[in-house]
Order: sequence, then C-alpha cells, then structure tokens
Amino acid sequence: MKALVIIPTYNEKEGIEAIVRAVLDQKLGVDILIVDDNSPDGTADIIRSIQKNEPALHLMQRSGKLGLGTAYVAGFKYGMENGYDAVFEMDADFSHDPLMLPHFLEKIKEYDFVLGSRTLTESQSSIGRCRV
Repeated sequence: MKALVIIPTYNEKEGIEAIVRAVLDQKLGVDILIVDDNSPDGTADIIRSIQKNEPALHLMQRSGKLGLGTAYVAGFKYGMENGYDAVFEMDADFSHDPLMLPHFLEKIKEYDFVLGSRTLTESQSSIGRCRV
C-alpha cells in the first residue's frame, strides 16, 4: 500500500525534524509531504536539507500563509495525483502521535476509512467493532 502523511507547517523549525524522524524512523514505507506556507523561520530549508538523504520526504512550498485547511486540501490533491492508496494528516507539533501510524496502516487494510482523534478516550476509540 502506497501511503502519504501530510504535515502542514508554518514556523515549525524547532520541531520539524523530530516529527519527520518520528515517522520515518519507524520504517513503515510511508512518504511524508510537508506543506509549508512560506515559513519565515526557515522550516522549508530544514526540510530540503533532510530530503538529501530521505527520498520519502517531499516538500510543497506555498507562496504565503494560506491556512491549515487549504494545506490539507493541497496535500490530499497531491496524494490523489501521485497514486497514493492512503493519506494521513498529522500536525507538526506531535498533537497527533506518530506511533499510531502502524495501527492505522493495519486497520486501513480492513476498512475503507479509519479515523483517529486526539480527544477520544480509550473507551471511545473504536471503529465498528475493532479497537484502534
């Protein structure tokens, strides 16, 4: 399964490498698309540096601060245009736990749609009859 993780960024230089590493170091075979809204702090420069050794890391740099929602839409369009079977969205600040990705990748083999939330309690975190 060809999977993409979209991570929108704006001024994320302090933590961007950590979130990228947290995803890629799991060796899940997923690609990452950073959708950067022309961060003045140099976030895109950090991504370009990491890209030299990480072919699974992609950068879409936009012209200005266009917003989180449109960043995800642009990322989903990229995913569809590039033949990804599954697309995940994740914030750069670790509010979405990268360690959950293996669980989602497993469940997406069985279900058409897998949804996670950072606000669900353990008793609420189920899909159909399967716990995620």
